[in-house]
Amino acid sequence: VQLQAFGGGLVQAGGSLRLSCAASGRTFSTYAMGWFRQAPGKEREFVAAISWSGGMTYYADSVKGRFTISRDNAKNTVYLQMNSLKPEDTAVYYCAADRQFDQVVDGTKYDYWGQGTLVTVSS
Repeated sequence: VQLQAFGGGLVQAGGSLRLSCAASGRTFSTYAMGWFRQAPGKEREFVAAISWSGGMTYYADSVKGRFTISRDNAKNTVYLQMNSLKPEDTAVYYCAADRQFDQVVDGTKYDYWGQGTLVTVSS
């Protein structure tokens, strides 16, 4: 599975962005998907995850209620809708694929990673 994330950019605090992650390969629908982010000088952190069917989702406390993860298996794409953005959301955002929907907050459990897309939130 090859992943490509896009949709990042510069937005003012309180604004919204939608990230997309396009996957190649016919097996996309069998993978759980996750979003992670890494801010300058900080470690990578979990943001959100979604099961292969989309029936289960999980969020980091810091984004719960503001971000929504979704997927369209027909389009081999997973999305991250980000609302009410804060300056502390500034980071490079990465999508990743995992064969199982467990331990989703642990990035080492993911099998494939896309390149990142930069999100910058100005105050």
